[in-house]
Amino acid sequence: MPVVVDKDTCLGCGACNAACPTGAIALNDDGFAECDAEVCVDCGACVGTCPVEAITQE
Repeated sequence: MPVVVDKDTCLGCGACNAACPTGAIALNDDGFAECDAEVCVDCGACVGTCPVEAITQE
């Protein structure tokens, strides 16, 4: 299962995007992180890089 981004907490800093080895995390038009479930391999690399813990693994 792909990661979940809490859009109320996300700062849009892009740290998760930079950490994702598959490019599954991108900033949407509003500037917040979104995960593409088709590309996400559930490695968790983005989870540890989020400075406000807006990303979790379900």
